Amino acid sequence: MLLGGQISSRVGTDLVVVRITEVEAYGGVGEDPGSHAFRGQTARNATMFGPAGHAYIYFTYGMHWCTNVVTGPSGSASAVLIRAGEVIEGIDIARERRPSATADRDLARGPARLSVALGLTGALDGVDLLDPDSSVRLSLPRTPMPVAVTGPRTGVSGDGALTPWRFATDHPTVSPYRPASRRTS
Repeated sequence: MLLGGQISSRVGTDLVVVRITEVEAYGGVGEDPGSHAFRGQTARNATMFGPAGHAYIYFTYGMHWCTNVVTGPSGSASAVLIRAGEVIEGIDIARERRPSATADRDLARGPARLSVALGLTGALDGVDLLDPDSSVRLSLPRTPMPVAVTGPRTGVSGDGALTPWRFATDHPTVSPYRPASRRTS
């Protein structure tokens, strides 16, 4: 379980560490309509197809980077989106990167905010999160934080909308649930 784990990012000499408080899981080809891998492998989602322990970082809505942990064996797509966390080291750096945050709990509250706080972009897509020499590292918790919330994933519509693959702790950094909404042109 990733809840309570830590993701750290060293950009230059700047280190930011976030304790993970909220995640969402996504399945693979043909099994999860909410997944980028549902229709098969593309250049965009190739990292999702393994190996496990790597970062799948993608650009969404033409403005946000989101960070996932690849969880399945090579050739079988699956990933867990890191939705939110608590900045536990490098808070001043995270504040510089997220000047619009009105409270520290909002620095990494939501997947795009978390990626900004950590300084993560598509340039780091595919980085090995378990490599001790990597600039982005994942440390699993010795004791996972208790799951306080399970339910449908935020913003997922269609057949996968009600899949209860969102998991969160009881922490103020957890983002509010938002069902998918129809986009207007």
